[in-house]
Order: sequence, then C-alpha cells, then structure tokens
Amino acid sequence: MGLSLWVAIILLVVKVTAAVITGSSAIYSDAAESVTHILAVAFAAWALRLSHKPSDDTHHFGHDKVAFLSSGFEGAMISAAALLIVYEAGRQIFVGSVITDMGIGMILTAAAAVVNLFLGSALLRVGKKRQSALLRANGHHVLADVWTSAAVLIALLLVYFTGWKWWDPICAVLAAGKLLWTGAKLMRESFGGLMDEADLQVEKELRDCLDAECDARGLSYHNLRHRHSGRIHWVEFHLVFPDQTSLHDAHEIATLIESKVASLLGPEVRVISHLEPRSAEGVEHEWEVR
Repeated sequence: MGLSLWVAIILLVVKVTAAVITGSSAIYSDAAESVTHILAVAFAAWALRLSHKPSDDTHHFGHDKVAFLSSGFEGAMISAAALLIVYEAGRQIFVGSVITDMGIGMILTAAAAVVNLFLGSALLRVGKKRQSALLRANGHHVLADVWTSAAVLIALLLVYFTGWKWWDPICAVLAAGKLLWTGAKLMRESFGGLMDEADLQVEKELRDCLDAECDARGLSYHNLRHRHSGRIHWVEFHLVFPDQTSLHDAHEIATLIESKVASLLGPEVRVISHLEPRSAEGVEHEWEVR
C-alpha cells in the first residue's frame, strides 16, 4: 500500500505535466482521476494498518471491518472521478480546446498505464492470496486508472490520425462509463461486506466439509452461519451428538471438526461450535435461530 501511494503521487505529477503540455481534456480527466486515487489510497493505507490492530476492550472482534469501509470509499472516489471526467468532456464539447504536442502526451500516458498495470495486478494477486477486500479494492482502482489511460491514448491516436478533435471528449466519456461501473461494483461489495453478506461458494465448501465430517461420525449439524469481516472468516454451527456421548468426547470430536473447517478457509479464521444432545435437537431458543 505504501508503494501504491508513492506511485499514485508520482504518476499524478506525470499526468498533470502531460495535460498542461497537450491541453487534452482526456488527459486532464485522467489526472483528475489520479487525485481521487491518491485520496483513496491514503485512506486505504490507514485502514489497512487499523484492520490489523488486534481486538481490545472496546472492539472484541477486532478492527478488520474497516476494510469494507475503505473499499466503499475507494468506489465512491472512482465514481466521483468519473463524474468529473464527464463534466470536463462536456465543457470541452461546448467550449472547445486545442490539443498540442500529442507525442509527448502519449508517451507519458503510456508510461503511466504500464506502471499502473503492473501495480494493479500485484495488488489483486496479493489481495486474493491474503483474502483482503481492501487490497483487492485498491487493485481494482489502480486498474481502473489503466482504463482511463488507455482511453486517453486511443483518443490522442484518433485525433492525430483523423484530425477530428471530438474524439478526445468522446473517449473521455467512454472511460468515465467504465469507471462508474467499477466504482458501483466496489460500493456494492463494500455494502455486502458491511451487511455480513454470505459468500455462497464458501457456504457450499463449508457444507461439503461438515457433511463429510458428520456423516463419518454419525452426527448431524444445523444453524451454520458464516461471514467475512474483511480479514477474518467467522464460522459457527451446532453439532448434534447421541445423548450418551460424554462431554469430554463431544468436545474432542467438535475440536477435530472445527480444525477441519479452519484448515478449509486458511489461517485467518475463527470457528465456534455449539454442542447439543440429540434429544434436544428440535428445541431452538430465540437467540439461536438464524
């Protein structure tokens, strides 16, 4: 994240330089997107540090849900940049502008796009490996910057070869549409995380694991619940044992099953099981029902 922040600052300087040299609204729009990118990355860097802060007396479940808040902010910043791009493109259509020194502008923009492509891919790869919504969101934001740079390059090439200056605002608007889609997707994912939306693929894997473990031991389970809080998976379920099973044996078996579930989801997981005798299986208290 530190690298991402420094790269964003350096590329902003590059894009502003290219915009001043060329006068292109598409490049100005790309630079404007980089301003919102810096704000989002700075917020994400703070959030990443906070998300790894351990639980304390006032935050018993840790601080990692801030990752969803950060990804939502990142999505909002991308959407704001898209609207700014549309505004700038519209202004150019009505006011008009002169594009100069397109060669330098294309070289600087292409260099920025290549750097962002490598950085964004790395952020997505690390975010997926560490199951970090925050890193993935920043990776999507960096790759969204690649899309705007690509639109700028296409616009400048079309203006250069056709002489028709309206390609500049048209490509800027197309890039803004892509940014709006990315921003809306990130905000949707952020809202789902804050609302503890269940991952259906993870649920299938959990049920397959619990079915196998319980069938092998003549047990059953119910009230499976799980959520991802940004860095940690939380899983809980009820295990039903024969009435004659001792508490010691039930605890040993439950611990083994919890270990299997934990190994399924990786190192950042918390698993809680509730033990029940079969004679009480149909009795559900209000605070137990999902």
